Amino acid sequence: EVQLVESGGGLVQAGGSLRLSCAASGFFFDDYAIGWFRQAPGKEREKVTCIRVSDSSTYYVDSVKGRFTLSSDNAKNTVYLQMNSLKPEDTAVYYCAARYWTSPSYAYWGQGTQVTVSS
Repeated sequence: EVQLVESGGGLVQAGGSLRLSCAASGFFFDDYAIGWFRQAPGKEREKVTCIRVSDSSTYYVDSVKGRFTLSSDNAKNTVYLQMNSLKPEDTAVYYCAARYWTSPSYAYWGQGTQVTVSS
């Protein structure tokens, strides 16, 4: 059974930091890309960042470049999203998702974790 389990969300003041984790199981981690998406109330889901596990190549949406860092621990089948200099506009439910590295779509999704940044 494929599982993606997010953790690490919470409430933080603007300028603070949080680290989200996404623990994966049920598939061969090295063959996948893991992405983080977020959805704020009343807004569409947005792709924030992703990492191709095999070579650790990453993508970041412009709004988080220089503030967020995505990394993977292949031995633990886990990716980490370090979020620094958080802003109120980063408030959202954050979801991790997995796609086979050649696939254009994400097949597996976690349950989401809430991140709230107070001003």
